[in-house]
Amino acid sequence: MSFQHTRASLGLLLSGLVSGILLPSAGHAQTTDSARATRIDPMTVTATRVAKSAFATPTAITVVDSAALRRSAANNPVDLFRGLPGLDVTGVGPSQVFPVIRGQRGQRILLLEDGIRMNNSRRQQDFGELPALIDVNGLERIEIVRGPASVLYGTDAIGGVVNMITSGPPVGPGNALHGLFGYRYGSADAQARPEGSITGRAGRFRFGAGATYRESHAYDAPAGDFGSLHLDQGVRVHDTGVEDQNDRLQAGVTLSEHDDILIRAERYEARNAGFGFVAAGDYGRPDDPFIQILYPHQRVDRVSARYQARAVHFPLADKFELTGYSQDNERNLSLNIFIPFGPGTPPGAGVAVNSRNFTDLRTYGFRAEAMKILGGAHTLTYGLDFFRDKNRNTDVNSSTVVGFGPPQTQIDSSPQVPNATFRSAGAFVQGDFALTPRLSLILGTRYQDVKAATQTTPRLSDPLVESIDRTVVGTANVLYRLTSSLNIIGTVGRGFRSPNLVERFFQGPTPEGSGFQSRNPELKPETSLNVEMGLKYRTPWLYLEGFAFRNTIHDGIRIAATGDSVGPFPEFQNVNIDKLRFTGFEM
Repeated sequence: MSFQHTRASLGLLLSGLVSGILLPSAGHAQTTDSARATRIDPMTVTATRVAKSAFATPTAITVVDSAALRRSAANNPVDLFRGLPGLDVTGVGPSQVFPVIRGQRGQRILLLEDGIRMNNSRRQQDFGELPALIDVNGLERIEIVRGPASVLYGTDAIGGVVNMITSGPPVGPGNALHGLFGYRYGSADAQARPEGSITGRAGRFRFGAGATYRESHAYDAPAGDFGSLHLDQGVRVHDTGVEDQNDRLQAGVTLSEHDDILIRAERYEARNAGFGFVAAGDYGRPDDPFIQILYPHQRVDRVSARYQARAVHFPLADKFELTGYSQDNERNLSLNIFIPFGPGTPPGAGVAVNSRNFTDLRTYGFRAEAMKILGGAHTLTYGLDFFRDKNRNTDVNSSTVVGFGPPQTQIDSSPQVPNATFRSAGAFVQGDFALTPRLSLILGTRYQDVKAATQTTPRLSDPLVESIDRTVVGTANVLYRLTSSLNIIGTVGRGFRSPNLVERFFQGPTPEGSGFQSRNPELKPETSLNVEMGLKYRTPWLYLEGFAFRNTIHDGIRIAATGDSVGPFPEFQNVNIDKLRFTGFEM
């Protein structure tokens, strides 16, 4: 929409003005360098876990580098996906925006920060985790794998992976200190965003700190056609503002030339972040239901520690990396729905449904990974990963019928999702083999064990249940170098996704207000088979790639009507269906 482009342009203009005022000599040097700049093939680590050029990687990937991040003045890391092949976004506002990869979204997309999974087993399946948890100002680059990547990353990587790689404190000899301050203003949503960071090193020690504060207000949608809706004039999109803050601290120590430790602590806090809605009267349907989904408050604290050894010379490993992390996600959710009864009833008659939820999801996990060079031309990457989510929540739900005398209210404080745990453990191995100077092959496999189990929950008397999913997946990627400028690629891969706590155990009004959702602990995991063919072509002045793909998801999870009703609402339930098929071509 036009207001998004206007906001980005204003932010970029202000950023350029500040740079020109404070750093005139640096700006001059940048102009001089750009006149003789040559294209550098971006490097990627997400697709293979080994540093590899994008051109030589036998899969469909997209790399958003630091230059694109600086140019964009984006509100959210995935704002940069707009207009890129195979990628899109869904959602509105500066914080409630989610990635779409080849038509897949929500829990079928795995979000990573520096290779650490961010996906949350307590999120609704269509929404997924918030990329806004990561401060776009602290990013070095974003790497996107378009297609399944379950061999390396496990559950949820069925449609693609988004790895947001952060900027670390400087490494190298000597002492250094760097600082940055910026301020951004956007007129479309009256957004104000100050930001600052400092990094430095002293001998073997390095450190960094940064903070970004953002306050924005609801914006207006322009006149025009939006699917079946027509707006004669601009209207307010309510609940598209937010007040949020990102804070981050880093500390590292270089143990030797090839060994280092890095510790990170991050906090994201947001207030009044909503999913956005237009009042029914503003688009000419005053009798449509009123639906408001709002997070009055959310806080995420994450701590991680990484040990990396780049030259261990063990019999089974030349490189080793161990990462441990913990996260605490506390959030309040407010769902307000009013459904009018319609013609034949008193004016204003209807049912109001109000839900208040508090969720505390605590996660801890680790990833151990090793790489071995075989015969000087082949690499073997293998490892273990584990995480455990522990969910605690409370709910208060009220239904009030109005329009027929005194309002009649029913209150239910039974939790919509029981206290539960979600545990995942996996082992993987992947080999990258250079068979000839022109032909390379990647083969990989993973074994995954996932367990979801309910626990004793106040105000719930349902029997305790548990579900265990055990899955084996694999991948085969082939790259043939037809010429020095043209690579031909073929891929066959199997992915999987285990149903999360919401999909299995949620019971209550649907977020859209269209019905009542009943739990289904018997859900089976989704598995996919992705087949694609592609090419990558490059010259010093042109980069071209094209991919045709077909991703078939078996036992796909969809919400479906049961044919029964719960009170005034039709009943729905998550079920497994035979197949979901996604085909496409991107260039």
